[in-house]
Amino acid sequence: MVKTLQGFKDFVMRGNVVDLAVGIVIGAAFTALVATFTTAFIQPILKLFGADAGKGIVGGEFTVDGVVFPWNVFVNGIITFVITAAVLYFLVVVPMNRLAARRKSGEEPGPKAPSEEIKLLTEIRDALRGETVAHPRPADADDAARAPVER
Repeated sequence: MVKTLQGFKDFVMRGNVVDLAVGIVIGAAFTALVATFTTAFIQPILKLFGADAGKGIVGGEFTVDGVVFPWNVFVNGIITFVITAAVLYFLVVVPMNRLAARRKSGEEPGPKAPSEEIKLLTEIRDALRGETVAHPRPADADDAARAPVER
């Protein structure tokens, strides 16, 4: 049970999960913004179609046996979906596909390898945990300068 909880903690603490959560929140806020736009501007325009003020006909809906069917609400939902999908496609999917294609063709380098400081800190962490270090850090000129001098 403890190992399962540790695995869940490791999963949640990864950067990908946090990025995903932020993306979902921003996506929901953007969808609400588009829905508000279509409700405030597109839906009234749809109500103009079919309206006949002189005859008391309300645009954007029809009535059957006293039951009102507001087709403008459905069309408004479709427009909201199309606007949201188009913006996500052109601002997220297309740039990510271009980036992936550039990386695949070798135009843009992939992610950088960890710096020497990060490697050293990882080795120190592993040593403090009591783990064996598979690849010790190569000696450099600074190590030779710090070595004790025999007399």
